[in-house]
Amino acid sequence: MKRYLILFLFTFQGLLAQVQFEARVSKNTLGLNERLRIDFIMNVDGDNFDQPSFDGFKIVAGPSQQISQSWVNGRSSFQKIYSYILQPNQKGTLTIKQAAIEFNGQIYKTSPIKIVVTNAVAQERDPNDRPQQGQGSETLNLVAEISKTNPYLNEPITVVYKLYFNNIGVTGFKELAKPKYNDFWNQNIDIKQLSIEEGSYQGQRCYFVILKKTILYPQKSGRLTIEPLSLDIGVELPTDRRNMFGQMITTVDNKVVSAGAKTINVRPLPETGKPEGFSGAVGKFNFIVTPSKTSVKSGEGLDLIVSASGTGNMKLFTLPKPVVPNALEMYDPVHDEKVTTSLAGMSGRISDKYTIVPQYKGKYVIKPMQFSYFDLNSGSYKTITSEEIAIDVLDGPMQAEANSTANAAKNVISKTEQFKYIKSKTTLVSIAKDDFYGSDLYYALLLAPFIILPIIIIAKKKKEAIDGDVTGNRIKMNNRLAKKYLSEAKKQLNNKEAFYIALEKAMHNFLKAKLHIETSEMSKDNIRELLLSRNANPESVQSFIILTENCEFARYAPASSASIQQDFDKAVLIISELEKQIV
Repeated sequence: MKRYLILFLFTFQGLLAQVQFEARVSKNTLGLNERLRIDFIMNVDGDNFDQPSFDGFKIVAGPSQQISQSWVNGRSSFQKIYSYILQPNQKGTLTIKQAAIEFNGQIYKTSPIKIVVTNAVAQERDPNDRPQQGQGSETLNLVAEISKTNPYLNEPITVVYKLYFNNIGVTGFKELAKPKYNDFWNQNIDIKQLSIEEGSYQGQRCYFVILKKTILYPQKSGRLTIEPLSLDIGVELPTDRRNMFGQMITTVDNKVVSAGAKTINVRPLPETGKPEGFSGAVGKFNFIVTPSKTSVKSGEGLDLIVSASGTGNMKLFTLPKPVVPNALEMYDPVHDEKVTTSLAGMSGRISDKYTIVPQYKGKYVIKPMQFSYFDLNSGSYKTITSEEIAIDVLDGPMQAEANSTANAAKNVISKTEQFKYIKSKTTLVSIAKDDFYGSDLYYALLLAPFIILPIIIIAKKKKEAIDGDVTGNRIKMNNRLAKKYLSEAKKQLNNKEAFYIALEKAMHNFLKAKLHIETSEMSKDNIRELLLSRNANPESVQSFIILTENCEFARYAPASSASIQQDFDKAVLIISELEKQIV
């Protein structure tokens, strides 16, 4: 029995070892506009098939399942296939992850597969793309039309992207890959509204839509590549079937189209006849140098405008710089561009405005300037020379006088300074520098914390003691209030009511400071008793009480400015006497 059991286990393990589950792809490298077929093949009837996520791909069709079983020479074979058609969404190296099945309680997985996705390629039809019914006369092509494939350096060329279609309904599109214009200056031309036009493609009558217009200026000679524009287009494809009304039934699908990479062979500008100072202007230009005025006073500025106008690479070259006499001070220019860009290229005007300020009286000449450009029509260099400009400075010092005065001042040497550079003694200075470590500053900074910290501690304790003296602080505050209100009363000598209010507050605050009492304790008898107990003169006490009572009545009784002044003087006198008498 044990022998049969061991034989059964070996047979079962042999069956398990024969399970095969793998993934196969139609190609490992494809363009962005191509499609890929992947098959997951197993030789057993596995359950719970788990497809991978297909990151970076879009599932165009699938999964479709095929099962085949056959008997050959007494041996049976079984095969189950899950198939998908995939469309890449991006360029780069993408990985199709593992798929899994379950068989006899065990999990089997495929190996990951790496797929390289390149730029879109021109093709008639992807071999893995299933043909639709009725596609015989259908057209869907994206074309990049280039105005010139062998331009000169900095010669404008245009790229117009057109989508040709026929017997296909286009429902929308999105860009999968934008064109790249390496080594080109480029600018897109706005298309306000897409419009359908009639035309022909490869001799076949069809429709087209202009999707994109771009103007390019090559900045490098040699073979330059324009990477392709790729689009994912939603389409409606006709079929051979018709509905009950006789109308053709269409199917919805997505197509990826590409304009393909384009190569431009850029010719360098000829070296023969190239002018000195050529700054790279290519096209057709006019050149002019204009002064804002030719007669000025010394110190008065003028503007010199250097400008070029016409058609060509307006933004890609520099204007020549004027050379002016030393007597004319010239400042850095202000650059201005008024350029428009269309499919014909750039056109307009660029200018540099220089501000010039003359320093001396006289007549000065700004030499003619030369501007060179390469003329595309004649294939040769052209040079434009500006006119000579004369500047007349009407007043100010003459340059010769100013120079002679300056030179005279430099050449006159006083007797005291004649031999000042000849020294009779030599003073040697040590080149060695004292180290910071061990210097006076080092020890001062080292001891500073031990001196500053005790001072801070003492000051803090003194402040805490002052803050803790509540009575003393209140007395000080009342003294300040008394002085404040006396000064306030002095300011209000011309305002009777405000004066007596301030005077009364000043006298109350004086009592608070000297007698340590509150407003609620200020009765006439209590004030008299407290003041007399502090050795105050009875006459001064009586005068203080009478003045306090008069303050309240005087606010409502008529009073002259003379009586107000007398009351103020009396208050100052009484407070001063009581300040001396109270102990």
